[in-house]
Amino acid sequence: MVKVQLLTSIGCSHCAHAKEVLKEVSEQYPDLEVEEIDITTDKGQEMVSKYMVMSSPGVIINGELFSQGGLEKDKLISKLEELKSQN
Repeated sequence: MVKVQLLTSIGCSHCAHAKEVLKEVSEQYPDLEVEEIDITTDKGQEMVSKYMVMSSPGVIINGELFSQGGLEKDKLISKLEELKSQN
């Protein structure tokens, strides 16, 4: 199981794109668990501070900050393949 936490804000075009990328990729990776967290909530603020996210979306994979301010599909797939090979 790979856990992805997506820190988003309302009206963020990069966040919308990241959601689309994750939706597309999740079809190839059925063990992908995605949790969307609004950065304006208490949990969102806690995550922003913990991972030092400066721009949304913040993408956390298995407890590590993977990207912020956008999400590139190719880089995400590379990371997922890397994690898959470790299992």
